[in-house]
Amino acid sequence: MDEGIPTSPETPGDAVPATGERAKEVTPAAPSEAAVDTDRDFGLGHRELARPGATPGARSVREVSEGSAGFTGSAGGERGGCGGDGEPARAAAASPEAAQQSPPPPLLLPLDEPRDGRASLQQADAVAPWERRRTRSRRTFVAGALLLAVVSGAVGGLIGAYLERTGGLESVQLPQPGPPPPGRPPGSVAAIAARALPSVVTLRVTGAGEQATGTGFVLDARGHILTNNHVVAPAVSAGGRITVTFSGGTAARATVVGRDTGYDLAVVQVHGVRGLTPLPLGDSDAVRVGDPVVAIGAPFDLPGTVTAGIISAKERPITSGGGSGDGSDVSYVDALQTDAPINPANSGGPLLDVHARAVGVNSAIRSADDQDGPGDGRAGSTGLGFAIPINQAKRVAEELIATGKATHPVIGITLDMDYTGDGARIDAEAADGGPAVTADGPGARAGLAAGDVITALDGQPVHSGEELIVRTRSHRPGDRLSLTVERAGAEKRLTLVLGSSDRN
Repeated sequence: MDEGIPTSPETPGDAVPATGERAKEVTPAAPSEAAVDTDRDFGLGHRELARPGATPGARSVREVSEGSAGFTGSAGGERGGCGGDGEPARAAAASPEAAQQSPPPPLLLPLDEPRDGRASLQQADAVAPWERRRTRSRRTFVAGALLLAVVSGAVGGLIGAYLERTGGLESVQLPQPGPPPPGRPPGSVAAIAARALPSVVTLRVTGAGEQATGTGFVLDARGHILTNNHVVAPAVSAGGRITVTFSGGTAARATVVGRDTGYDLAVVQVHGVRGLTPLPLGDSDAVRVGDPVVAIGAPFDLPGTVTAGIISAKERPITSGGGSGDGSDVSYVDALQTDAPINPANSGGPLLDVHARAVGVNSAIRSADDQDGPGDGRAGSTGLGFAIPINQAKRVAEELIATGKATHPVIGITLDMDYTGDGARIDAEAADGGPAVTADGPGARAGLAAGDVITALDGQPVHSGEELIVRTRSHRPGDRLSLTVERAGAEKRLTLVLGSSDRN
């Protein structure tokens, strides 16, 4: 070694300038062959700069190779060193020109210096665990990103579904109506229904292997209820049963007080029911065609059904029943006609005027499948409904409550029901072979005879035998009537006082 550059025993090969002497300029040393070989063997080329704080010009570069550590130092243009295998390292003289032309040393990671002062070897295998950790980190990152995407999608879907169902984050509130009026105008359908419904009941009847549903309304506080005869007829047989249900839902057993097939009216009574509300009765004679009316019933077992219409006609001669074959169950009604929808089980319900008063008892309708006339209307309403005038129903109901029977006004004659001409013709004889005009009857006293054709009653035309009976039934026994009669081509006017009979 050059004596101008002493060597420190702690760090062999490191060049240190002498005390008091001007240190020579040190240039970076060129890579040694050992370092190049190491790069080729391991493919790593790890190099280190001198640790920070080292004296300039001491060791510029340390090279790592398997089993050896080479180091170089330069001072005063000379280089010295030794290899771990005993071979001296090659040196190249450094000059100012070379220092200017040589590139700066590459930036390498520092190595830890062992206790013996020599650079420790860094194994290439130390890189592999780091690479594996980096690969696992990448996989963990990718898996986490996928999981985050799935969770975010699910949460987003739930939020989207909620927003679609609820209409958004903000609540939707449509314009609200103002406060309802305290009541309905008098005469409106709502006002009429509100007043009448507490008085209307539904009847469910069983007996004789039959069952029926109908309607009725309360007549008085004693529990009398008016309805149609054909509603309660099944219950007349042994084991029959009538159940009355009020508008509030209360149900009670009822019994038949009286019934009449000719008028198709019946009165039943419930017991032990308090707080009944009787329905006010109106005047059917004061009703005019076109007046508004309301019908209440239980069509198809739907209690409390309210429909509205007008009075379409008055004094419609309607006959119904006749299923017995002998005519004992035929009813003759001088009816009010209405277009208020009336359906099966409306029978017996009230027909109301604008003051919520009963002006009729709904009894029959004309349906599309009725060939012979009005019936129970199982096919439903066609806008042709018929009600028994309340004036007639009131008289019959009073008699039924008082005696259990109703009286019928009669003329005392037998009519030829097969006559096809205009008017009602008196038959030649009665059904039992007796005289057609009852001896000492109302007709005989008025001067009627067999073969006479009655063409008018109280000035109103009569077109058939059924119409004459209906017009007569609209009166009370004892009423005086004026008859127009044709006899042998001549017209005569007769006066007749109606008689009474409890037979149909």
